[in-house]
Amino acid sequence: MAKILLKPLFPLVAALLASLATASAQQTTLRVGYFPNVTHAQALVASQLSRQGKGWFESRLGGDIKLQWFPYNAGPSAMEALAADSIDLTYVGPSPALNLYVKSQGDEVRIIAGSATGGAALVIQADGGITKPEDFRGKSIATPQLGNTQDVACRAWLKKQGFRITQLGGDVKVLPTANPDQLALFANKKLDGVWTVEPWVSRLELEAGGKVFLEQKDSFATVLVSSAKLLSEKAALVKKFAAAHAELTEWINSHPDEAKKLVNAEIKEVTKRAMSPDLLDHAWPRLHFNSEIKREVFDAAVAESQSVGFLKGPIDLSRLVAVP
Repeated sequence: MAKILLKPLFPLVAALLASLATASAQQTTLRVGYFPNVTHAQALVASQLSRQGKGWFESRLGGDIKLQWFPYNAGPSAMEALAADSIDLTYVGPSPALNLYVKSQGDEVRIIAGSATGGAALVIQADGGITKPEDFRGKSIATPQLGNTQDVACRAWLKKQGFRITQLGGDVKVLPTANPDQLALFANKKLDGVWTVEPWVSRLELEAGGKVFLEQKDSFATVLVSSAKLLSEKAALVKKFAAAHAELTEWINSHPDEAKKLVNAEIKEVTKRAMSPDLLDHAWPRLHFNSEIKREVFDAAVAESQSVGFLKGPIDLSRLVAVP
């Protein structure tokens, strides 16, 4: 009797499995990179909303789109992941995006939107005796990662001051160091300065007694990039993602208090430590969130990278910015 009852279930089970397989095949997963820095506010807000089941991008891209968020420490790591097809889009500084563009002869990456300007600064020991650029001779300055946006900016600025800068030494030592390690080393007086981004600039000030020597107020700290492959194969989807990013940028500017709470919640999720509200309030005014982007703004970034040897020879930027 049991055999007779089970037989009719087989076609139903097979149909159900086929339906699930079809739904899975139709679902598109977008893998998005970001850093647990305040300069990546759009990604932090969106990733936190995804965790809460209130996905900002998911609700605007359609029910068949799934997002996966991947945190990185700095730009070169995110660009390696993009080139390896481990992620599809990422929030990143302009210098690593430029480096991958040049390295791949323009075949791997496209900048599709702006994200944030400002939020980067050179912080020095308040009692370290540095009052003018000449005082950096013989000093040690940390940056987040070799070749990232702040690393290039630091080396280019030092060179403009007349210092000889090499990868491992020179008149001023530039030491690529992960942000959490920068804070500990700076607090223990093992570093004379740190060139980094928020919230680390504010943490160096408030937790380690640092003082801002110079601030990058108008330079892009973060842009949104897509793999060239994704843009070529799914241009309409990338266009919808960029539009949702622009809408999120406007929301953040209009709802700073709500945005800061979401940013802090995501930073805690990734780093296992929340920022104090006072620290976040201190960092936030240094940033300007803007989704607009033009190719011309990268001419200066190219010149800086060329001046310190990260980029060489003539560079055609005509394919770099592709606003979908």
